[in-house]
Amino acid sequence: MKAEDLQLLVTRTMPFGKHKGVTLADLPGNYLNWFAREGFPKNETGRLLQLMHEIDHNGLSDLLKPLRDASHSFPFK
Repeated sequence: MKAEDLQLLVTRTMPFGKHKGVTLADLPGNYLNWFAREGFPKNETGRLLQLMHEIDHNGLSDLLKPLRDASHSFPFK
């Protein structure tokens, strides 16, 4: 994991599927669990989904709150 991966979780949206357009950090736990059972995509999105699953599974989602707040402060990135 790279430090910038955490920022990507709060800014990148799901590019496909049932939750297309939802920020990765906002994906429901059961959806992340489904990927954990069925397999994550073999690309950057899959790597980020796997990271978000680990964060969610371990109850660490609140750690992303400061990054969410910071991402809303700079709308012209």
